[in-house]
Amino acid sequence: MKIHIRGGRLIDPKNKIDAHQDIFIAAGKILAIGEAPGDFHAARVIDANGLVVCPGLIDLSARLREPGLEYMATLESEMHAAVAGGVTSLVCPPDTDPPLDEPGLVEMLRHRAKNLHQARVFPLGALTQKLEGQRLTEMAELHDAGCIAFSQADAPLTDSNVLLRAMQYASTFGFTVWLRPQDSFLARDGVAHDGEVASRLGLAGIPACAESIAIARILLLMKEVGAKVHLCRLSTRDGVDMVREAKRQGLPVTCDIGVHHAHLSEMDIGYFNSNCHVIPPFRSLRDRDALREGLKDGTIDAICSDHAPVDDDAKLLPFAESEAGVTGLELLLPLTLKWASEMGVELPVAIARLTTEPARVLGLNKGVLAPGLNADLCIFNPDEYWKVTPRALKSQGNNTPFQNTELAGKVRYTLVEGHVVYES
Repeated sequence: MKIHIRGGRLIDPKNKIDAHQDIFIAAGKILAIGEAPGDFHAARVIDANGLVVCPGLIDLSARLREPGLEYMATLESEMHAAVAGGVTSLVCPPDTDPPLDEPGLVEMLRHRAKNLHQARVFPLGALTQKLEGQRLTEMAELHDAGCIAFSQADAPLTDSNVLLRAMQYASTFGFTVWLRPQDSFLARDGVAHDGEVASRLGLAGIPACAESIAIARILLLMKEVGAKVHLCRLSTRDGVDMVREAKRQGLPVTCDIGVHHAHLSEMDIGYFNSNCHVIPPFRSLRDRDALREGLKDGTIDAICSDHAPVDDDAKLLPFAESEAGVTGLELLLPLTLKWASEMGVELPVAIARLTTEPARVLGLNKGVLAPGLNADLCIFNPDEYWKVTPRALKSQGNNTPFQNTELAGKVRYTLVEGHVVYES
């Protein structure tokens, strides 16, 4: 279908475009930007006056709960939530049931996702078999099946020799290892930040040094092997400082944070609000502010939703027994806009953290608008407020600490390969 997107504010951080320009789409590709080709006749015109037109968002962590955990969410519901949030590409962690440690499982997931004709899914392969941290998977075979990188998700990898060999294997083939830095012994049984709030509520704490110790080990092994590493979901000031120094030294390390960590702290647990039970935990205000600054200065490369839908019963349990996780696909854009507004960050910079920078982390030619590329776009109203309620969310999970919060930033259209897959 030929589509003319008319009158929108076009923002493309990679090409440093921020101007009112039209886009012309044909055969799933961007045909032209600015002036229409002479023989172009649109089958549909989208009026984008007052709206922002940007590359489709790229989410570096969204659990789709398939295979094996369909009681929490289904692929259909979460893919619908993705496009409702303007997300056109997403990374799926390997901690499904069973884990993504076999090529057949990866191929099945990709086939199911492709047949839904919505967002693109890029699976992370399991770094070790069954995520048990003992035997390495066949990364080359998993990569051929469609895995974009390799991870332990939230499963511990305590054996440094196994981690070293995993980095050696990955670096041989040019793969990136994705690791969530947390010392599992220091974090054992912890459910909240080890601070005043956890002490007052009687909750087992996870000290901030659990993250910095793990980062130190990872960085030392990186230097030994020369591997590329992506650190997932930083949560502490020390962690940000360590990554900043590692980048200054030229190490090939990137990192992200969950968008909720840019706003909430241990104080938001309140009286055992289980929707604030997340991994890693919400830390101190000082840590939260360091994350916000790290995003602003570019130390932190990208923002992700860290989407993890959980069924209601698992969140109605006492805080320490409840399932960790938040739903976030549809909140990724408005919460990023909220951070940018509060920090005085220009809109193109904020959008870069959701498009250009995640694409760079993945090594994909995405997150950019240019003639000849796939027409993956997000069109949104940055000034339109909406209330976060179960009825407003397309995700099967309602587990968010932002329930009943009014947020600015409403997605109006999402296009994938030139097809309108969502409109409101």
